Amino acid sequence: MKLLFSEAQPDYAHYVFPYAIWAFLEAGETPADAFAAGFLPSGRQLDRFYLCRNLRVDLARYAPSSENRRVLRKGPGVQAALVPRAEFLLTPERRALCRRYIDQKFGPSGMSDKRLDSLFASPVTSHVLVFREGTAEIGYATLYLERECLAFYYYAFYALDHVNRSLGMLMMTTAVNLFARRGFGHLYLGTCYAESALYKTRFSGMEFFNGYLWSQNLAELKFILHRQQGSPEQHLLEDAAYRAGEWAAELPFLANASRFRSMAPPLDQTGATGLPK
Repeated sequence: MKLLFSEAQPDYAHYVFPYAIWAFLEAGETPADAFAAGFLPSGRQLDRFYLCRNLRVDLARYAPSSENRRVLRKGPGVQAALVPRAEFLLTPERRALCRRYIDQKFGPSGMSDKRLDSLFASPVTSHVLVFREGTAEIGYATLYLERECLAFYYYAFYALDHVNRSLGMLMMTTAVNLFARRGFGHLYLGTCYAESALYKTRFSGMEFFNGYLWSQNLAELKFILHRQQGSPEQHLLEDAAYRAGEWAAELPFLANASRFRSMAPPLDQTGATGLPK
């Protein structure tokens, strides 16, 4: 992968110099390589990825908990079908369900009709998980699947007025169970930058990307979420409280655990870097 570092707002007084990090695939690489390195798609064409606090479930370590089973019991009549994108038609009825969800959840400006249509026609959506109750469709989850190594649970739309107020959690739990049974390696659930997103951690096998490795430590994630509610003057690895946590390790270990390597740019015949002027 090639990486680009796009500067964000610096805090020069405290020597904090943040960058947004974008990844671009090279020959022989697939999106699975970017996901495994902690990136998520930054565009729906899968041509650019961004590094983030990413959550996934290691499906080899997943086993349904009593809470997971309780969620599934709330939908005894709900069935899920995995449909390839080419076989899924965004009919007016399906678009209307998605539109109602967006408008009720985020407001009319949450997603335009054009953007909604493009979601179901872009490479980032390879499949749609269709949820039915009887003959009625009650929800859709857009997915990106790659071989049997990864599934990415991207967008979910469902009937917010459904009698099952936990329908969204039922859909996600169903997806975790489905891909675990099918032998997939990981199910990616998006980011976690607020405590309200901790519902994504309710699965054994949960991991999050902390900047250098995939951590299984939920206490570490909660520490980071609590920390960001204040105004920290140091970046994470300079925070004494973080370095003293149960998850702490020496910097040489962290550096060795990181999969990122720096390589010098190629030189032209004059000895200058081969970058365009």
